[in-house]
Amino acid sequence: MSLSPQQLVDRPAPAAPPSAVGGRAALRRARARRARRKSLPARYLGYVGYFVGAGLISGAVVHHPLDPARYTRIAVYGVSVFLAATVLNEFVLTRERPGLPRVLVVIGASLMLSFGIGMLSGGLQHFDDFPARGAVLVPLGLAVSFVSYVIKDADTPWQRIFSGVGLAVLIAATITFFGLRQVAASMGEPAEGGGHSHGGAEEPDQEEHAPDTTPRAPDTPAAGVSPQEEAGTEETTGHGDGHSH
Repeated sequence: MSLSPQQLVDRPAPAAPPSAVGGRAALRRARARRARRKSLPARYLGYVGYFVGAGLISGAVVHHPLDPARYTRIAVYGVSVFLAATVLNEFVLTRERPGLPRVLVVIGASLMLSFGIGMLSGGLQHFDDFPARGAVLVPLGLAVSFVSYVIKDADTPWQRIFSGVGLAVLIAATITFFGLRQVAASMGEPAEGGGHSHGGAEEPDQEEHAPDTTPRAPDTPAAGVSPQEEAGTEETTGHGDGHSH
């Protein structure tokens, strides 16, 4: 039986079997769920690495003047943890593998972001201990973290740094700087021995107040007593042979 041209035009196109379309989508979703379940430890480590690295950096940035060598090492540890988390989250667990230029940009921006977050959180946390230093770290960390985040985010063009949001961040950082500097001036630096101390307290000088336990001969005058005073004392109390006047 032949069909006319009009019947051929009006004839509906054969639809794909619903089971085949739904089956492929279901398989893709199932594979994605299995992949996410398998990557749970890696995603957890990447998430925790961000916070641990930023925490180490924040402590090192604030306390660096107390012990430069020690807190420099802590800052290096924090940067290493933060960058390892960045590589894990941005390159290992992602489906798309960026090129080398993008990898270098992300690593550099992540390094800036780690220090920005460290300055912001550390300056806020220890502002009472180091008010003058915190007044600088907080606004600087705010500006650095915003710029580095825009550079790191693949979905945001870097020109957004100079957008209205960037201007708002700059104004907020400026107001924060002058405001915290006034607060720091009113507080003053903590007195020596007070505030956030990480070292042992100075022990009192025991030698100045220690009693004189050096044995002396019976006829030797005490330290600081002249022979005349010693003789006068014997006259009032009696002779050494036990006969008193």
